Amino acid sequence: MPDAPSPKDAAEAALLAESRDTVLSYADLCTAGSEAAARLAAEALDHGLREVRAAEATAAARGSARHPSRLPRVPLLLTAVRTTAAAWEEAGQGHELDGDLRRWLHSDRAARYAGPPPGRPLALRGLRDMQAADAELLWLADVEALPTAVVARRLGLDPATVSDELAQVREVFRDRCRRGHVDAPPSAGCRAYARLLDAVTRSPGADIPDDLSHHLTTCPDCAEAAACLRPHGTGLPAALASGVLGWGGHAYLERRRRAAEARLAAGRPGPVDDGPADAAPDGTRRARLVRAGLLATAVLVSLLALTVSLMPFGATAEDAAAPAGTVDGRAATVPSPPATPPPSPAGPETPPETLPTAPTSTGATPATPSTPAAAAQSTAPDPDPEPQGTATPTARADDPPPRDPAACTVRYDLAGQWPDGFQAAVSVTTGSALDSWQVAWTFPDGQRVDRMWDATPAQDGSRVTATAADYNRSVPAGSTLTFGFLATWHDGNTPPHDFTLNGRDCA
Repeated sequence: MPDAPSPKDAAEAALLAESRDTVLSYADLCTAGSEAAARLAAEALDHGLREVRAAEATAAARGSARHPSRLPRVPLLLTAVRTTAAAWEEAGQGHELDGDLRRWLHSDRAARYAGPPPGRPLALRGLRDMQAADAELLWLADVEALPTAVVARRLGLDPATVSDELAQVREVFRDRCRRGHVDAPPSAGCRAYARLLDAVTRSPGADIPDDLSHHLTTCPDCAEAAACLRPHGTGLPAALASGVLGWGGHAYLERRRRAAEARLAAGRPGPVDDGPADAAPDGTRRARLVRAGLLATAVLVSLLALTVSLMPFGATAEDAAAPAGTVDGRAATVPSPPATPPPSPAGPETPPETLPTAPTSTGATPATPSTPAAAAQSTAPDPDPEPQGTATPTARADDPPPRDPAACTVRYDLAGQWPDGFQAAVSVTTGSALDSWQVAWTFPDGQRVDRMWDATPAQDGSRVTATAADYNRSVPAGSTLTFGFLATWHDGNTPPHDFTLNGRDCA
């Protein structure tokens, strides 16, 4: 990656360290290659850092009487990526940008961000209207998907109360969006629906009227407001990301969630720069020791179970030739049988030794008793013996092969839907390790995939196949692979079915 701008103090150095990964992640979505992404991220960091300095200078000049209307630092740096990409397009460097982004830059949606403030997305206006510290807390927790403890450490908050503060900040954001949408609806036809939407979202248990539901499917502005005002669900992070970033907001949000899941899986809840450097080794070492102990215990239990399962359950001719009272050539102590056989205890019992019995007059070997006491009861053959196999486990070739476990379990999430398109994410949990993967499914309503991230799409009629990218081919056993896509729909948008992983059906 090209050299980033030089910070003027420790605060700017910390900001660059915290934001470099996020800026590069969004720049990678906006470009057609990794080299272009690195250059776009470096230019955006330089441009965004100058904007941060200018905003802080303006705030210092105005004093603390009124906070300036501006974005918090991290989303400000991210919007600098979009602004720099627009400058590339104007300067004739558009061939290095993503094709969908280039089309978006020439659309009416992109023009909203350069137009007058009342016409800009509601989430963008609501976030800019908040106090800088509150807006920073909301963005880091909901969009960057950082744990609350990491957010508290980064912003200097009390970890014991940061969850309550976050809940209050979310309500403040909804209040800003509610005022912006109800007081100034996007059009005259939306005025009545704006007030109805406000009433519905204030009562979480209320049903959405049919006319409002139909209006939300045909009006993107009111649908955006519904996502901002809805008190529950995943609509708020998606509304924030798409409203502030404009293009690629949903894809960026999915990337940050996967990055957070990867950190948690690695035992690292926050980015590497969060917290002191000497705080991790002890906790990591302790976690590794615990995992190693559990693994060793599991191996020993498995070996014990395997040994018991391979113990012979019937006597062979060689066993019959052995002296009485011996087991595999070793002396065995057989207790005297009681007058009345004791009742069998509840539950399964594993015998410490399997004792051979004398062959019958017909040469057949009776079933081996499961306990020494039962072995000493009688040498008479069982009048209705069960068929016994040989003592060698490899001779049981006629047993049916074990049934394979389910290849995977699938979760399909509809992240957002508009009149002619939608965005969705697919999460697949595999029971075995994979060197590469292909996930396929069938769309029932003729939906068509337009764009996919973290996988390569192919569609034949209603059947869609997603193939692993170069960087996420390997999947450990028990892990989850995730990818997302944008698609179009016309007559219906029923969720897909018939999911398979590498050709095997998924649960």
